[in-house]
Amino acid sequence: MAAPVRDPRRMIRGMAPERRPGHRVFRAPGADVPVAELQAAALAWLRAPEGLSLLLPLELARGHGLAAGAPVLAHVMLRANSALDGVGLTATAARTLAGAGIACNVAAGLRHDHLFVSEARADEAVRLLEARAARAQPPS
Repeated sequence: MAAPVRDPRRMIRGMAPERRPGHRVFRAPGADVPVAELQAAALAWLRAPEGLSLLLPLELARGHGLAAGAPVLAHVMLRANSALDGVGLTATAARTLAGAGIACNVAAGLRHDHLFVSEARADEAVRLLEARAARAQPPS
């Protein structure tokens, strides 16, 4: 695999957003659900001071009674091989979407960044990010 990219212009130009299959919801499990099973199936989870947050496949959340009232999210992966200490990619993506009134939640993986946006606006989000990448200045 190629070395992670740190140059902001290269990261933005190469973000190559890709809509991933499936629908997701962020939920906090109640005391009556099998937390270990949900964690194993979660795309991501975070233990915060107020408790556990899980990013779950929608159908799994429904099966455990956790989907009611949760916004349904689409997963957009930024395919740039961004370095964890790279600066600017997620800020640019979030600003681009915010400018269109699209909320996004961001998670960093070891090699890629992941955005979670409203299912209803996911295709628009991908188009906006592609357009923003195309406008990025080439690296010097």
